[in-house]
Amino acid sequence: MMKEQNDTVKITNTIRLPETELPRVVVIGGGFAGLSFVKKLKNTEVQVVVIDKNNFHQFQPLLYQVATSGIVPDSIVFPFRKQFKSYKNVFFRMAEVTNIDTETKQVVTDIGHVEYDYLVLATGSETNFFGLEDVQANSLGMKTIQEALDIRSLILQRFEKAVVTSDDATRDALTNFAVIGGGPAGVETVGAIAEFKKYILPKDYPDLDVSMMSIYLIESNDRLLKGMSDKSSEKALKYLNEMDVNVHLGTRVTSYDGLNIATINDKGFVAKSVIWTAGVKGNLPEGLDAKCFGGGNRLLVNDYSEVKGCTNVYAIGDISSMISEEYPYGHPMVAQTAIQQGDLLAHNLLNQMNGKALKKFEYNDKGSLATVGKRKAVADIGKFKFGGYFAWILWSVVHLMSISGFKNKLFVGINWTWSYFTYDKGNRLIVRRYKKGEKRD
Repeated sequence: MMKEQNDTVKITNTIRLPETELPRVVVIGGGFAGLSFVKKLKNTEVQVVVIDKNNFHQFQPLLYQVATSGIVPDSIVFPFRKQFKSYKNVFFRMAEVTNIDTETKQVVTDIGHVEYDYLVLATGSETNFFGLEDVQANSLGMKTIQEALDIRSLILQRFEKAVVTSDDATRDALTNFAVIGGGPAGVETVGAIAEFKKYILPKDYPDLDVSMMSIYLIESNDRLLKGMSDKSSEKALKYLNEMDVNVHLGTRVTSYDGLNIATINDKGFVAKSVIWTAGVKGNLPEGLDAKCFGGGNRLLVNDYSEVKGCTNVYAIGDISSMISEEYPYGHPMVAQTAIQQGDLLAHNLLNQMNGKALKKFEYNDKGSLATVGKRKAVADIGKFKFGGYFAWILWSVVHLMSISGFKNKLFVGINWTWSYFTYDKGNRLIVRRYKKGEKRD
């Protein structure tokens, strides 16, 4: 039975938390890894403090559908406080972490300090522009719901401006879109834009010549979906070609000035809108020693997710890099890795407190899915590699069941059903105008 916590409340370094004699576990980040970890510690004999700069969990695999007007943003976000309402030992604080002090065992935030007995870093990843400053300044990443909304506004604003533009070259540039990166996010995004072109553009903008619009997918590798099988890669390429997407493989972008895309092999593209999905890196506040980090700004961890050179500091999900013979660059940065690491770390932490044996992490690869468009998807499930309608149904079911909250599942399901039969996207709203260079919180 869980120990009763003291009801008196004190101000601890300006962060207000209930007093307790229980071990305090501070979790930074409420993504897949952080939520999975916290769920396993629900109503156990620890005090859990969750810190995140947002007050909601966001379902990142469907951000591209928000960006392309497929679903409303509310349907893929879920408030932490609603999630934790029955978690008597969990306390959420909305704050931005600025520093981690492992010597004094404190987390420093923009609202004050909090001390920890155990620290779990689940801060995820952010867009990696690989030092291309002009690309970063002139394109948009898609790692947050705010960025997805910016992309939605940008796409619609481009069409609105194209309608009133008399110059053909300018109109052409306004209606051209380029997605950089041929992983699942890039393939899914460019497929959704292609469907927008085919089904929405002629109805909403009948005075625009649809044939002017060019859609580019630019990938530096010689194949799409590098993490999936050759068969899935080939099928995805075939589907995109059928959807009139211009796919350019073996083409690495070197610069982008807001209009002209330059590449290492001298291929040039003209587009006023570029979405960058070509890479991610670990997203972590200051404070940890450089020796803790590996490639991609990810934290090096042992088989139990403990950060190299630290005691009682753990990292799970995208921010962690668990090097092994099978995974020399760390495990894939996908939701399943994060969920499994969060589950096991919570189990191990309770065992450690109770003097029981710990279990090493072993990744259970449940397969990979990517959708290219309506009734078009690819799947790698064990030895089975397939594509088409059945893969699309499987992708839809898996993603629908993974969304937090029954109401969110219902809304997304209704949206998808409506779109399936009507070929319509009902969320073509410019709620807030996007302005280049304007950072949104």
